[in-house]
Amino acid sequence: MRYGVAIGRDGLYEPGTYTIRRKAKWPSWTPTPNMISREPEIYAKYADGMEPGPENALGSRALYLFVGERDTYLRIHGTPLPRSIGSRASSGCVRMVMPHINDLFDQVETGATAHLYPAEEGNVATTS
Repeated sequence: MRYGVAIGRDGLYEPGTYTIRRKAKWPSWTPTPNMISREPEIYAKYADGMEPGPENALGSRALYLFVGERDTYLRIHGTPLPRSIGSRASSGCVRMVMPHINDLFDQVETGATAHLYPAEEGNVATTS
């Protein structure tokens, strides 16, 4: 199965090999200090976190990406902004529409490996 995604804007996306060490349904979300300092007008109001729900930045499901035992703060998650799919829109995470992340969530076990590949320049969205 292939899913459309949105990835991190230039300089924020980290290709690599990760391990999914945590899964969450309807996760809460808190922006990182780097996100707040980079774009305080967007993120400062959520410094104390955002409750779970359909407007939450992580959407309905989240897969937490680790390197070894270190949480990278990168996630594969749902998004309340489905129009962003197919673009470089996030602060580093991989966004998916809610039905797709819900489907993937049920198929993936903790301990699974996730490969984030480098973005192809000039190729933001493809279909097959």
